[in-house]
Amino acid sequence: MKILGISCFYHDSAACIVRDGEIIAAVQEERFTRKKHDAGFPINAINYCLEEAGIEAKGLDFIVFYDKPFLKLERILETALSYAPNGITQFIEAIPALLKQKLWITEIIKTNLDFDGKILFTEHHESHAASAFYPSPFKEAAFLTIDGVGEWETASFGVGKNNDLDIQQYLRFPNSLGLLYSAFTYYTGFKVNSGEYKLMGLAPYGRPLYRDIILNELIDLKDDGSFKINMKYFGYCNSLRMTNSRFNDLFGALPRKPEAKITQKYMDIAASIQNITEEIMLKMVSHIHKVTGQDKLCLAGGVALNCVGNGRILRESPFKDIWIQPASGDAGGALGAALLVWYKYLDNKRETDGINDAQKASLLGPSYSDDYIENFLRKQKVPYRRLNYSDIVKEVPDRIIDGKIIGWFQGRIEFGPRALGARSIIGDARNPDMQSKMNLKIKYRESFRPFAPTILREKVSEWFLLDKESPYMLLVAPVRDDKKLEVAGDFFGFDKLKITRSLIPAVTHVDYSARVQTIERADNPLYYDVIQAFFEKTGCPVIINTSFNVRGEPLVLSPEDAYRCFMRTEIDYLIIGSFLLDKRDQTPIKKNVSWQKEFELD
Repeated sequence: MKILGISCFYHDSAACIVRDGEIIAAVQEERFTRKKHDAGFPINAINYCLEEAGIEAKGLDFIVFYDKPFLKLERILETALSYAPNGITQFIEAIPALLKQKLWITEIIKTNLDFDGKILFTEHHESHAASAFYPSPFKEAAFLTIDGVGEWETASFGVGKNNDLDIQQYLRFPNSLGLLYSAFTYYTGFKVNSGEYKLMGLAPYGRPLYRDIILNELIDLKDDGSFKINMKYFGYCNSLRMTNSRFNDLFGALPRKPEAKITQKYMDIAASIQNITEEIMLKMVSHIHKVTGQDKLCLAGGVALNCVGNGRILRESPFKDIWIQPASGDAGGALGAALLVWYKYLDNKRETDGINDAQKASLLGPSYSDDYIENFLRKQKVPYRRLNYSDIVKEVPDRIIDGKIIGWFQGRIEFGPRALGARSIIGDARNPDMQSKMNLKIKYRESFRPFAPTILREKVSEWFLLDKESPYMLLVAPVRDDKKLEVAGDFFGFDKLKITRSLIPAVTHVDYSARVQTIERADNPLYYDVIQAFFEKTGCPVIINTSFNVRGEPLVLSPEDAYRCFMRTEIDYLIIGSFLLDKRDQTPIKKNVSWQKEFELD
């Protein structure tokens, strides 16, 4: 039984194929088109999934779409009427996309894939819930999904047990934690639906001075985590902006313009909304624990990418264990929709050992053979050395210790927004200059942005206040006290960046936290062995792991993408498959020449 799941036409389009309940492949469309958060019909992702499964579209038993477009149309129409005449502006903006795309998704699928089989539709939050529970290691668990908005729902919770999934309560539009957070993302000068993690990274530089204003004026928060938003301050129901002039007056400033200087005021606003978001998440999960009686929790939806909140749930909530879908946003809806059909619609038995998840370390996308890579390098006359496994394990740690930055390209690409050791840039976490160097000379992004560590799973509790695995980089944990360094004096704002505050300063945020990825050898042997060798030479089991891309671009997919990124940044070495490239040996790339023309690619 082969089921194809599809998500598209909002943001982060993706496809996933499931065979007899096993996740065979999953990938975002952006990886192929090189358009970040690509919302288009994911034809490239679909074709890859079919190829990985070894079938054509006519060999599929079901295709399933991750939400119900007509329910979404209902919400848009009712909202426009409720906020008339102002709501008509947003209605006019939204309707063309619905009429051209989502309402015709059945015909689009049939035409693009030449498919005459059965096409199913799941509700948006059902897809999120399925993506959270079914791949988890738990036989039985509560689940919580939180995002901007699906059809009408903005959050939901319930219980998964064996192959069943029961959604018990919803929070509905316009009361949305995801949209509230996105409104502050917009106000602080970042892009909605892609810059929320920047807001989270900015928060530790500020103080939650505006917390009371938000709670008194913007939302009415209840003890169970439900809330009502005061819509007079927001524009997402009746205009094309997230906030309005009343919001500006409330905070005494206009929205920060993108790329403008970030003042302490915006840092304090970021700290305030992050603080409240965490409080809402904690109130929600406490209520869910009380209602469901479960001791394990699964999370999905865009807000589940708020790894600071996730870390607090793990440490402070009554739940004993949690599992978070690595592709928590809309991309993961494709995976959830396919699994929902297999387990709930078709009533197939679900088996789990209670320990290992079914996500396969989220390494679910395309890979490239050494033959492919070497053919590319030879065709472009790229100088390289071929290494065997043991050579890579020996040489890479030495270069990291020497202060070099390594582009790391191995195996199948990650599904979801995080680089997990397949398409990563790695370096020495002990180097106090590494954060600023990577931000400014490699990633070309804001200097305040933190980097994440990868650490050997068995060593995590020796370095962080974390006693469980975190393979998907979705938990923030404090650095242990014995790894911290004393800091004299008080520092505010970006002055905090100047301080070396731990034994691993390059991955320690200004609040002494880190977004931790743990690595086990079974999941990624080569990556694990390199870190193990680094540990044996330094006594430190931690390296920097950031995504292999530059600002504004998706994660690199192919050897061609990797070489371009390598050559257009100050990465020192590239390990691509079995091949080592030294920047000093390369011929510089000409400026202002397109990549396709430069490398004579089709």
